[in-house]
Amino acid sequence: MLAWVYEAATACPQLDRVVIATDSEEVANLCLQNNWPVHLTSPDLPSGTDRVHAIAQQIPAHIYVNIQGDEPLLKPEHLTALLRPFAQPHVEVSTLKVLCTPDSIANPNAVKVVTAADGRALYFSRATIPFDRDGQARDNIAPPQYWKHIGLYAYRKAALQRFPTLPSSVLEQTERLEQLRFLENNVDIYVEPTTFDTIGVDTEEDLHRVEALLRR
Repeated sequence: MLAWVYEAATACPQLDRVVIATDSEEVANLCLQNNWPVHLTSPDLPSGTDRVHAIAQQIPAHIYVNIQGDEPLLKPEHLTALLRPFAQPHVEVSTLKVLCTPDSIANPNAVKVVTAADGRALYFSRATIPFDRDGQARDNIAPPQYWKHIGLYAYRKAALQRFPTLPSSVLEQTERLEQLRFLENNVDIYVEPTTFDTIGVDTEEDLHRVEALLRR
């Protein structure tokens, strides 16, 4: 799967450089065997954002992109959308959303996001948000749209440098979602929509679904 993710990332012209960051000797050895650039990071780092921060201490850049190793369906279009908010100088962090499929709405492995009118994330949750209290559209109110968060991030260097200095938040620990640390500390995350869904491989069932798609 790592090969698929690496090849998908290197096919994205928006990226100047792709580096695999891992705390696993086994993964590092696989990278060396395939001549993939790899940096071994501390096993004590608790999140992917912390791992990207560690790489940022070694590789200078203005914007860093965090592509998780379980996203083999990455497309260049994802990166185009992810980087689009940075045309605005006040944007510090961005990520993506896609409309939920019906089977994802109640799935805790599919993280949901709700946003403000300007695209700022209001909250991310493994729960079904928004919660449709009355169950159906009524009184000419449209049914809610559910948006699935796609776990790709881009950060300006200043925001990335700040992340490990912030205390790990209660919401972050409860939901096991590191991006909530930014929100709890008033760092806005701008969420760009995309029509290209991905399958983050969290379960064996996800793996089989991805394998079937890639075989096509």
